[in-house]
Amino acid sequence: MATQPGPLTEWPWQWMGSFKYLVLAPAALHTTHRVLTKGWGDIDPAYATMLPALLLRMIHNQIWISLSRHQTARRKHIIVDRSLEFEQVDRESSWDDQIIFNGLFFYLAYVAVPNVSRMPVWRTEGAIITALLHIGPVEFLYYWFHRALHHHFLYSRYHSHHHASIVTEPITSVIHPFAEHVVYFLLFSIPTMTPIFLGCGSVLSVVLYITYIDLMNNMGHCNFELVPKWIFQVFPPLKYLMYTPSFHSLHHTKFRTNYSLFMPFYDYIYKTMDNSTDELYERTLEGTEETPDLVHLTHMTTLKSAYHLRVGITSIASRPSDNPVWYMWMIWPMSCLSMVLAWVYGSSAFVVESLKLKKLKMQIWSIPRYNFHYGLIWERESINGLIEKGILDADERGVRVLSLGLLNQAKQLNGSGKLFTQKYPKLRVRIVDGSGLATAVVLKSIPLDTEQVFLCGGSSKVAHATAKALCERGVQVIMNQKKEYDMLKSRVPVSSAVYLKFSSDEIPQIWIGDTIDDKQQRRAPNGTIFIPTSQFPLKKTRKDCTYLSSPAMKIPETMQNVHTCENWLPRRVMSAWRIGGIVHALEGWNIHECGDDMMDIEKVWSAAIKHRFIPLSKT
Repeated sequence: MATQPGPLTEWPWQWMGSFKYLVLAPAALHTTHRVLTKGWGDIDPAYATMLPALLLRMIHNQIWISLSRHQTARRKHIIVDRSLEFEQVDRESSWDDQIIFNGLFFYLAYVAVPNVSRMPVWRTEGAIITALLHIGPVEFLYYWFHRALHHHFLYSRYHSHHHASIVTEPITSVIHPFAEHVVYFLLFSIPTMTPIFLGCGSVLSVVLYITYIDLMNNMGHCNFELVPKWIFQVFPPLKYLMYTPSFHSLHHTKFRTNYSLFMPFYDYIYKTMDNSTDELYERTLEGTEETPDLVHLTHMTTLKSAYHLRVGITSIASRPSDNPVWYMWMIWPMSCLSMVLAWVYGSSAFVVESLKLKKLKMQIWSIPRYNFHYGLIWERESINGLIEKGILDADERGVRVLSLGLLNQAKQLNGSGKLFTQKYPKLRVRIVDGSGLATAVVLKSIPLDTEQVFLCGGSSKVAHATAKALCERGVQVIMNQKKEYDMLKSRVPVSSAVYLKFSSDEIPQIWIGDTIDDKQQRRAPNGTIFIPTSQFPLKKTRKDCTYLSSPAMKIPETMQNVHTCENWLPRRVMSAWRIGGIVHALEGWNIHECGDDMMDIEKVWSAAIKHRFIPLSKT
């Protein structure tokens, strides 16, 4: 919201929440009725284009969002090096309001203006008039209206809402109060409606003009420079006819310069061009790709996880992945397509996001594979090849620590990372699976007065380490799977083995394990506390029991650029395995933590607390 919200700040359908698209329902029903009663032959080009044009605008915007977030994660041509937080993501989640607004007026114009229904697909003279009207009246009027918005009275009531985003994203371009959008709509109606009233308008010229507006708006609000220098060298006057992301970024950081819409010539005329515009453009265009201190190498999980990545859909990525989204079923075909493309063409890990804690620079890289790939035996060699390529790339770039996330550290895949340290004994990058901190989090989750714990389906490194530590503390660990019992007993010191018990009858109220399915949960007594030792959460089937989160901790407030959720975890919460890698880098430990090797549990826990990671409360 603006600092002092004025009249008509909120959108008329804001109270409808996620049901706001019902505003377009009458138009959609009218289209359906018209097709059913009169057939497709009665549909003119203008009417047939309306709904597809709205959908294409949304796709166009999403492409820019994904492109911008990928490039800013790489940080090579980044303009403003500041943190993007959840507050901005939430504020900008209404970016589709202006598309709904325009859709409504498209239909109203069709009904109210006869010439709209008679528009042909293309008229050259109409397109020329549209271009001239934009270069002339629109750019001029926008410049002065924009300057007026920076007067204290209008700025505090309206435009400050837009300028709350210092670090701009493509969709920042359309984040304005409702009253501002009404003025912009009237302004952009001049080039579209004038040819229509003159009888020379065309469907394609309107669509192309709106696409031009979206293109320039999105490009100008990217926080990275992408306009090549050679186009200004080939055609020097273009610098007055087309702005760049760095040009408009200066407006968001200095406020009183670079007011122009898309064509900077009015800033030159009225001497409001920022003096550092050219220097910033050349510096950011040249750029250097940042070398992180830490890389977290993860992978995609379910089919919809592609949208949960930072480069995906912001409204999904900023919330835990187990929160259902009503429109997910509509994009399911795209999920399947992205999975196939990742499987066929994904040959290396890609940068997902970039974070910073104190002086520690971190990046998250994702392998283009999904959970089910890791269960396919014939895929193991390929997946290990991708992991190995990521490790060697990190080593070559001078990364200090690489942590293996999710199934990339699976014991049956690569021995919890041991495969790579054995193959490359001279690696400079330290490989960390984070199992020490994960074990510590599980142990700290168990009530202090616990005397018995039931280990169910626990064959992982963390499950075994937890059971071993409990036995050493005098807590009895009960198991009912003979093979797992025999395996674990051989690893527990003789002095503590007495606390490890095989029994099918005794079932305490504290359960730990990697996977505890529905059938097993039904055997648990009332009031049981389920504590997962896996990175994946347990499915909750009992209302009379307590389910703890998969091992995780809250991150420090000083960690910057956190605006997405890690899979199913809440905001600003990370898995203990991932935090283990961060602590490893912060402490400067020069050893691997993979294979059978594990950091001292109390040592890594104390280090995590020292760096202000906070234990996660029960969920």
